[in-house]
Amino acid sequence: MPEPIMKFSSRSIYGMRAMLALARTHGQGSTFLKSIIEREGLPGTYLEQLMVPLRKSGLVLAVRGARGGYTLARNPAEISVLSILEALEGPLNLAECPNGPACCGKPESCALQGLWAEGSHALAQVYQGISL
Repeated sequence: MPEPIMKFSSRSIYGMRAMLALARTHGQGSTFLKSIIEREGLPGTYLEQLMVPLRKSGLVLAVRGARGGYTLARNPAEISVLSILEALEGPLNLAECPNGPACCGKPESCALQGLWAEGSHALAQVYQGISL
């Protein structure tokens, strides 16, 4: 039996792939979403939806017109993996403790709550230190 793994959602994976595609063409003008979809083999409608939170978080710019498309709002070196993940998923937390459905209901005496918080913090630090 394979070991269970912690997984990022397709939202994060597809969003990261789109951001990497934009990073590859940074400084060359806007990139049509259709180009990213074709190059990366991503689902079009879904990717359109993912661009909304990336735009609202200030990571990408939408450019209208004949030369329109998307471009990174900043230099790729200034955009952390953490900022992308948080734009797409919200705060990075390994567990929903103390308010999630799997919580023991005793956060004041729970040994795991601190463990999850420390792990979330460590993971966030790693992803903050990695840029496009």
